[in-house]
Amino acid sequence: MDLVITNISGIVSGDIENPLSEGDTIVVRDGLIAEIGMGSEVNKDGIERHLDANGCMLTPGLIDSHVHVVIGDYTPRQKTLGFIESCLHGGVTSMISAGEVHIPGRPKTASGLKALAIISAQSFDNARPAGVKVMGGGLILDPELTEQDFKEMAEAGVVHLGEIGLGTVTDWELAGKMVAWAHKYGMKVMMHVGGASIPGSNVIGADAVLTVKPDVASHLNGGPTAAPIQEVERIIAESEIALEVVQCGNMLALQNIAQMAHDQNVLDRMVLGTDMPSGTGVMPLGMLRTVASAASFSDISAQQAIAMASGNTAKVYELNRGVIAVGQEADLLLIDTPVGSPATDALGALEIGDLPGVAAVIIDGAVKVNVSRNTPPPVHKVDIPWMAAGGH
Repeated sequence: MDLVITNISGIVSGDIENPLSEGDTIVVRDGLIAEIGMGSEVNKDGIERHLDANGCMLTPGLIDSHVHVVIGDYTPRQKTLGFIESCLHGGVTSMISAGEVHIPGRPKTASGLKALAIISAQSFDNARPAGVKVMGGGLILDPELTEQDFKEMAEAGVVHLGEIGLGTVTDWELAGKMVAWAHKYGMKVMMHVGGASIPGSNVIGADAVLTVKPDVASHLNGGPTAAPIQEVERIIAESEIALEVVQCGNMLALQNIAQMAHDQNVLDRMVLGTDMPSGTGVMPLGMLRTVASAASFSDISAQQAIAMASGNTAKVYELNRGVIAVGQEADLLLIDTPVGSPATDALGALEIGDLPGVAAVIIDGAVKVNVSRNTPPPVHKVDIPWMAAGGH
């Protein structure tokens, strides 16, 4: 999809090292970002669809690093239909499965779990709910899985492991061996940290994480019971593992971890998720709330918090999105001050704990949402002429 977005008031890049970019116009060609700059400098030739941001800010689409999807847009945990589509209205353009643990009659054998991972990965590859890019197939470990199983799963499209600790593997040396197999075949790995979240999960601390060596230490602020802060300090000091905090966890712990990451200069390792659907529920605005929590509870700026919910996660999982840069997939948000907020722009709103108004959500250059039904209304409305005329 080709698209030109003009009259952007500010660009949040998603790059934690350089979280703000210059320019007021972005050009999308074939679903990829082609140019970023001032309107008079970029090449708009041949593009018919022009979207006027009317002073809204542009950010990457949010990547929820921790969602317990099943297959399709339904959660049996909370018996809710269309929850992924509803999260799209909260600015989420990508989701990463932390394991399909909520599927009724979930397999408890190595062969069944392997099949489930393959089916979920391929299902979401073939059908994106409301256009949202869901990375399904979060493999749940079983002691009987072999290296050949990992090879076959990788060949079938499974690209990551769900939370280690949700399955029956509690021998951390064995888990570490399986993680080495996963890494050999290009898979990324997340690991449950903290107290037990559901029957069958385990209490896991720094010793286990440092033995297993996952790519992501999941929900450090709890799922919902947080790991002791000393455990988090060890993971920070003794590894380069990504540090995840979530909305469906302990919010005081989120505040403490966010501030610690800021003070220890490891914001490049922070990723944000929701850990929903869970006992906490379905949270369509969960990612925006997590961004606002990080930005308002600590010295982290709103633009840094957005990078933690986009570019940082994309870097961990090697995704070609999450950053507003030439060549990246054009998964984008236009956000603005919400009506009634004392803030003067969307970033200021986040830093006082208000949720911005989502004016538009774009995936691969295609407008999927024109004014969110879930966020407060934005002060400025974007102008999308072809949609006003009944187009798509």
